[in-house]
Amino acid sequence: MGKITGFLDFKREDLGQRNYKERIKDYKTFYKPLNKDKREIQASRCMNCGVPFCQVAINIKGHSVGCPLGNLIPEWNDLLSKGFWAEAYERLSKTSPFSEFTGSVCPAPCENSCVCGANGLPITIRDNELSLISWAFESGYLKPKTNIKRNGKNIAVIGSGPAGLAVANRLNHLGYEVSIFERSDRIGGLLMYGIPDMKLDKALIERRVTLMEKEGVRFYPNTNIATKQKADELLKSFNAVILATGASKPLDLEIPGRNLNGIMFAVDFLTQNTKSLLDTKKPLEVAKNKDVLVIGSGDTSVDCIAVALRQGAKSITRFERSAKKPLEREGDNLWPEYPNILTTDYGIKEAIECLGYDPRMYQKLTKNFVGDSANKNVKGLEAVDLKWEVQNGKKVRSEVPNSLKFYKADLVLLAMGFAGSEENTADIFKVKLDNKNNIATNNYQTSNPKIFACGDARMGQSLVVWAIKEALNCANALDLHFKKQNLRAI
Repeated sequence: MGKITGFLDFKREDLGQRNYKERIKDYKTFYKPLNKDKREIQASRCMNCGVPFCQVAINIKGHSVGCPLGNLIPEWNDLLSKGFWAEAYERLSKTSPFSEFTGSVCPAPCENSCVCGANGLPITIRDNELSLISWAFESGYLKPKTNIKRNGKNIAVIGSGPAGLAVANRLNHLGYEVSIFERSDRIGGLLMYGIPDMKLDKALIERRVTLMEKEGVRFYPNTNIATKQKADELLKSFNAVILATGASKPLDLEIPGRNLNGIMFAVDFLTQNTKSLLDTKKPLEVAKNKDVLVIGSGDTSVDCIAVALRQGAKSITRFERSAKKPLEREGDNLWPEYPNILTTDYGIKEAIECLGYDPRMYQKLTKNFVGDSANKNVKGLEAVDLKWEVQNGKKVRSEVPNSLKFYKADLVLLAMGFAGSEENTADIFKVKLDNKNNIATNNYQTSNPKIFACGDARMGQSLVVWAIKEALNCANALDLHFKKQNLRAI
């Protein structure tokens, strides 16, 4: 069991990991959990400080500082350190409905702003969180809520990603009858098909969906609300509709040669591989024996590298436009701000260990794709180097003269992010979009007063933890909307 002076007495201990060269042979989770005693010791490292930036959920210089959900981290860490697992879970679950998801894939802005991290290593907040929800499920402590009092209102949620699941879960607990409609064959959206199995075990999603079903939420996979007629039918059948459709339109690279075979959106590459694993228990071999080039620098690009390695890629390269970041904070990038430093995520580490080199290439701008004229397959691309300068207080990029170079690739994955909602969303549901192609809202209510929106569909591409936060806010806004209606009717 931990001590109140744990931050002085104990060092940070991360989850164990399977051997790199062994784990790329499968898609199983590669982390190894700590035992109960070690987890309590890690929780005891929390200082219970007077200024817990880990939970403030504020914005500094355009970046989130602390947990967007406002998790009361020192409180549940203190309970966990003393061995009160049930009480710690209860405190965590007050603000975090899906800790198995955030505990697996969240980049942990809470740890970036942890006071212990100001001059040392932060608390293992994310790992502690994952341990608590795992304990709650595995011990049988977490049971379905069976005494929910219904209020007579029924809500349709379109999309079953993190936002759709979270808004449905919250409204269900508030007494609404909730139905989730998902166009894919499985529930989970981004969680199911956008994140590889080794990073987020699909059994965790299925476990949560089963719990929600037992609590009364209805799920309708393979149901695509893709026409005005279907949308109108929902609006007639339900008291309100919530659009949690995500920012599902991937950014494209419209340059010469884009129509060549072998150029894919990253989300399609990941989705197809996961679907094959789920349907046939076998992965695809799209990248096998190929020179793979990933364009983009976010989490999705890391996932693409990890999957390409497992598929048997011959080589992997990743292009990003930005310059290589420093290893430590520099200049005015001070704690508790978001640390503008170089991080090396799991897929990059796997590539370094298994291929013998770092696949990242910085300050590259792709100019055109080069193909084989006979079969129209991509065989590489041409790119130039970039240089960055500060002009009038802003970073400005320019191309380095005479730097155009050919890079071999017979599989190119575009992982540059997303451009907002799909183009037919506004037409089908008769709602307005903003200038970034996201669904425009006022307190989560769209231009159609019967339709609400949340998650990436409303705010644009973001983190899973922000999608959940959005969903909770949306559920509260919808609940307040109906309560005001009831007051007016009295």
